[in-house]
Amino acid sequence: MSQTVVVKIGTSSLTQGSTGKLALATLSSLVETLAGLRQNGHRLVLVSSGAVGVGCQRLGWSQRPQQLATRQAVAAVGQGRLMRLYDDLFSVLGQPIAQVLLTREDLSERHRYRNILNTLTELLNLGIIPIVNENDTVAVEELRFGDNDTLSALLASLLGADWLILLTDVDRLYATDPRHDPNAQPIALVNRVADLADLGVQVGNAGSGWGTGGMVTKIAAARIATAAGVRTVITEGRQPQNLSKILAGELIGTHFLPQEPPVRARKRWLVHGLVPVGRVVVDAGAAVAIRTQGKSLLAAGIVAIEGEFPAQSAVQVMDESGQEIARGLVNYSSEELQQIRGCHSEAIGERLGYVGPETVIHRDNLGIIDMA
Repeated sequence: MSQTVVVKIGTSSLTQGSTGKLALATLSSLVETLAGLRQNGHRLVLVSSGAVGVGCQRLGWSQRPQQLATRQAVAAVGQGRLMRLYDDLFSVLGQPIAQVLLTREDLSERHRYRNILNTLTELLNLGIIPIVNENDTVAVEELRFGDNDTLSALLASLLGADWLILLTDVDRLYATDPRHDPNAQPIALVNRVADLADLGVQVGNAGSGWGTGGMVTKIAAARIATAAGVRTVITEGRQPQNLSKILAGELIGTHFLPQEPPVRARKRWLVHGLVPVGRVVVDAGAAVAIRTQGKSLLAAGIVAIEGEFPAQSAVQVMDESGQEIARGLVNYSSEELQQIRGCHSEAIGERLGYVGPETVIHRDNLGIIDMA
């Protein structure tokens, strides 16, 4: 049975530990496995890190640069070399590929989001394997995904994929870091990401010296993907041949079961695709109405506005304790909201001098944050 699979491989799996040089055996095995899966009818997207690492290798650097501008320059050096290597290896097996470079902004604007979906869908229909990476060369800090775990989860959600498989430097999720705790307990199956706290899972926020992610970002990715109904797996990147076994039903690595029913596509975009430019703080009554009753946000429930933004901007909706409860698109600018906050809908026209929408954020434009 044909399945849509998003595979993410991190820098820690693509490179050799302390040297940062490409692990060619791993790369070759990955390409051979993916080409074989494609020949068997599966639709595949590869999210590949490594541009900065390859660029550092080309320049003879032993450390990943810290400054954004330098990382962007090094990524420009490495991305072309990385894609050339992928193209050479896939060409030997007769498998066409395509390069797709994205920034967070590409997924935050609805029409660009739809264009990405259409392009990726057409590539998959043509039997091509898209190789996706963050466009490090042009992405500014506030519009970065931050790591390819998040990018891969967003793509799996966008495509409605069957699987998201995260290839990393450990064979599965453990309750504690197995690199430092020889008695770390492995976890094979997670019914809900919220269950991890009950399992006593402790994770760090950094991976290898060459990567940008860690187990925290992989769990966050699992939360995004499983909410979209995508089964997610964390497994050993040095053994890419296990991909075939996983798709055949073997319980290799740690499997996160998909949420049933999945969150609707537009709501997923509102929560994970938008890049907020401000905050709206609401009182306890409004917070309950939004979270538990699926209500729209009204001006009467707003107690404070943070930031300056025009109407139709993306904002975070916060409760008075500072917890983000939702994310959405506002019908009013920050200046207008300062004038109408706390007032009833019928008084908006009097406050502003014209009659505007009854809702500050309509429920159709409001995505609830999973606080589990």
